[in-house]
Amino acid sequence: MDLHIVGADPTDEERAAVDGCLGPPATGWEGGVRDIGSEGRTAAGGRAISHQRNLLLPAFHAVQDRLGWISHGALNYICRRLNVPPAEAWGVVTFYHLLATELRPRVVAHVCDDIACRLHGAEQLCRDLDGRDAVKRSPCLGQCEHGSAALITHAGKAPFRFVIHPQSAGEVLDALNLTKAPAEPKVASVGSKLLRRIGNADPQDLESYRRHGGYAALKKAIAMGPAGVIAEVSAAKLLGRGGAAFPTGRKWDAVAREASLPHYVVCNADESEPGTFKDRVVMTDDPFALVEAMTICGFATGSERGFLYIRGEYPLAESRMIDAIGQALAAGLLGSHVCGAGFSFDVEVRRGGGAYICGEETALFNSIEGKRGEPRAKPPFPAQVGLFGKPTVVNNVETLVNVLDIVDEGGAAWARTGTAGSTGTRLFCLCGHVERPGLYEVPCGTVLRDAVAMAGGVAGGKKLKAILLGGAAGTFVGPDALDMPLSFEGARAANATLGSGVIMLFDETADLVDALGRIAEFFRHESCGQCVPCRVGTVRQEELLKKRTLDLQTYRELAQAMKDASICGLGHTASAAIESAMANLQVFRSPS
Repeated sequence: MDLHIVGADPTDEERAAVDGCLGPPATGWEGGVRDIGSEGRTAAGGRAISHQRNLLLPAFHAVQDRLGWISHGALNYICRRLNVPPAEAWGVVTFYHLLATELRPRVVAHVCDDIACRLHGAEQLCRDLDGRDAVKRSPCLGQCEHGSAALITHAGKAPFRFVIHPQSAGEVLDALNLTKAPAEPKVASVGSKLLRRIGNADPQDLESYRRHGGYAALKKAIAMGPAGVIAEVSAAKLLGRGGAAFPTGRKWDAVAREASLPHYVVCNADESEPGTFKDRVVMTDDPFALVEAMTICGFATGSERGFLYIRGEYPLAESRMIDAIGQALAAGLLGSHVCGAGFSFDVEVRRGGGAYICGEETALFNSIEGKRGEPRAKPPFPAQVGLFGKPTVVNNVETLVNVLDIVDEGGAAWARTGTAGSTGTRLFCLCGHVERPGLYEVPCGTVLRDAVAMAGGVAGGKKLKAILLGGAAGTFVGPDALDMPLSFEGARAANATLGSGVIMLFDETADLVDALGRIAEFFRHESCGQCVPCRVGTVRQEELLKKRTLDLQTYRELAQAMKDASICGLGHTASAAIESAMANLQVFRSPS
């Protein structure tokens, strides 16, 4: 029996969009013309079709890119093509805030009103645009170094997306009428290792990347063999740069030892933490480095397939990565016989749909598999049961790109930079009320004061009120913390976190209560809703914060419940920044 939404048939344009993504239907059971005489009553290829559920999100994107929204008819057709029950598909499509299930204009502006942009007038900008069907408020777009941001999406036969940095409502409205993407402004980036090619090598030219040392690390990796690569990564004591700080070598070794096949490599490029943009800069300005690093990871862990899961708000980074993968494939640096060395590795790009929770590794797996991006219980851990139930390595962009220098220099030599507990360099996103916002690479252990000074200090010579470290899930510290070493152990000693590398400055004019209210709103919006402590707790947290006064005892009990009982890290850290502001900055201080 066919399952479908009654009375909802796809238009020819919707069929064309889906078929362009999935290929033409082979039989009537998949949405083609029915011929009972030749097909009989058996659904040919049913098992094979059901294994294509992982194409659900790409199919949704294909329809929205073409039409601007996903109708019930389009949903029906996608479900028939992929043999997915419509109720389950509806649960997936409504999970992502970038996907629309109601008719809207083909050109839409998603305007950021999150904490970094609010420091530069984003709330007033959004108020000036409120009420317009073509304008939607958006959580952080990962453009925090520019002061304001809007993602413009143009649907049609030749869809395109781009980001602007408006100073007025008029600039947003003008962008809705543009017929091509404007050039993106350059990002200030300072660093001698991970960032050394940015501004020097052409990010769209493989040969330029090679002239600047590209693919030398892969050649060395092949010569030392998989075990040798893992030994060097372990010797480097490289800790994950996404916030969890798990030893990278241990993770790779665990996957390499698993007998179950196939193995997968997943690059988590869904950096949605407010204030963070480091991975976007690397993918936009040094994309071949990530392709090479993923290939080394695949070689070392016995993986033949990699997935790059990139957030839907990064159109330029996505196009640069797709282009880099294509050039590497054409040059024999990806594919069935990489570098003639007898191993295979391919990389597939998957665009997210706008969901912060998909930065959690198991939620990311579910998203790729065509399910709601809800975290899984652990154990089992990804190294044993990951993507498609198979052993999987998951690293973020910065972590992987570090491997190039580790292989090139040797793990022990690489580990001489930084501290004993935090080796190497780190990328920090300086934003907010800072003179020269941008991406800065410093040795681990560099003092916070020095990192701020590299970016010119507080903008306009104003006094510093607070610093948010690690993003919305991070911690607020005051000016008295400027001598804190930027290392994992230094942050722990200060009861702080480096998180994803955010250093957001708030000057004396900043309204910290407003910022905390926006953080609470962010977590309420981004909770996946799977568990009650987080689903209800983030709503209650926002309600309390929006009052601009706080019953401290009630709030502490609520925060503790979220930390103790939530399934994943979102609920565990949803109160972290707010509690640190209370403790370190005396925000919501009890009356004396």
